[in-house]
Amino acid sequence: MRMTLTFLGATQEVTGSCHLLDIDGRQLLLDCGMIQGGKADALRNHEPFEFDPKSIHAVVLSHAHIDHSGRLPLLVKSGFTGPIYSHKATVELCAVMLKDAAMLQVREVERLNKKRIKNQLDPLEPLFDDTDVDRVMQQFVALDYGQHCQVVPNVTACLSDAGHILGSAIVELWLGEKGATKKVVFSGDLGRAGMPILDDPTFIEEADLVLMESTYGDRLHRSWEDTLTELKSIFASTIKQSRGNILLPAFSVGRAQELLYLFHLYAKEWDLGRWRICLDSPMAIKATAIYAENYSLMDEDFKRFTRLSPGQHPLLSNVDFIDTTDESMALNHIHQGLIVIAGSGMCNGGRIRCHLEHNLANPLSDVIICGYQAMGTPGRLLVDGADSLTIRGNPIPVKAKLHTVGGLSAHADQAELLRWYQHFNDSPPVILVHGEVEAQKTLLAQLQNDGEDSGCHGVIAEHGDRLDLSALPNLVWLPAPS
Repeated sequence: MRMTLTFLGATQEVTGSCHLLDIDGRQLLLDCGMIQGGKADALRNHEPFEFDPKSIHAVVLSHAHIDHSGRLPLLVKSGFTGPIYSHKATVELCAVMLKDAAMLQVREVERLNKKRIKNQLDPLEPLFDDTDVDRVMQQFVALDYGQHCQVVPNVTACLSDAGHILGSAIVELWLGEKGATKKVVFSGDLGRAGMPILDDPTFIEEADLVLMESTYGDRLHRSWEDTLTELKSIFASTIKQSRGNILLPAFSVGRAQELLYLFHLYAKEWDLGRWRICLDSPMAIKATAIYAENYSLMDEDFKRFTRLSPGQHPLLSNVDFIDTTDESMALNHIHQGLIVIAGSGMCNGGRIRCHLEHNLANPLSDVIICGYQAMGTPGRLLVDGADSLTIRGNPIPVKAKLHTVGGLSAHADQAELLRWYQHFNDSPPVILVHGEVEAQKTLLAQLQNDGEDSGCHGVIAEHGDRLDLSALPNLVWLPAPS
């Protein structure tokens, strides 16, 4: 039986997750993510797929984040008609996130076309629109954790909790006919043990091949206790001195909900009651409602807290939900006493840019970076110490106090990645995806050191690499198809 795996996205970068399985001519995608980052990265999304979308029989989606799901509407627009298998909470979140992505696509193309028309250039079309998203949503097949499902002939999939965001999944795949089965495990994005709201990532024991993310393969996060102490110090300093505003660029799904939960838990200890907390993101507001409705997927601490505080949902109290554009713009006239959570998490779009425009030059304000910042994004520029940030064509000097709180990350760090891999029996070969190359090299060295006695074999995937799965556990690479 011919079984191949081709790496087409999130190779030596943290964006655009996409991997193609071919099982005797049946083609299956793992994720179909959008490439995010700077303007040059965004343009890569307009390039044709490296396969015929009409030939794809099914997709298995690890979770709803746009760098994993964002090109699904384009896939459908290009002729894909098969099922998209994912956790049921991911389906709910995709309905919100893909609609938002479509709106941003249309808005961006309208902006670009004004310039193109002035320059007598042909107008562009958006990658996809609401109609394409509506079609995508009809193709989803919702699964529960632990449910086995034949996704194409000779391929069975099962999802396990990855602990990254609501509905995020580790994907287990059994390939081939009975008696000659190979098992591939795709980590998706792995969360962290002990983080609020969600259960810890599931440990898997058996695999012939592991595809593992490596976002933070070269570093350790601050402990949860130290992170809470750091946040308390930031809020105490700013609030007690009655300084400016506090801005938190946050991913609308996952990070925003964690922050709301923390603000509820520590409202008194951090003296937050004196300030107004605003969630300024329509998408985050919708995602928060989905989180609130999926109580069964929360960890025991969250459930216990909710039982002990009837009538006070920890994600829905102690915060103002800012939905309309007018409400959001009104916040820019307030120069002290606001805590604003807004997207996008990497500061490359969304309402946070308007808030940065009005607060970044104020030395009395604070900006808390609390998530991964990809190369080329405005958030990464801030983390790297930029003196100014260009917003709407104007350079805004960076005078606000900048804090990088890595302990809030929803991605496993190096130690947690190693611990997750070490639960596999017999050290199966591991291929690193979804990481920048220096982080991957560091993680790979650690994996090989830790697995030296058992013969752990790991490699870093390169774009276009094609693996013969029938040869597992040996890694046999095939030439690219002509």
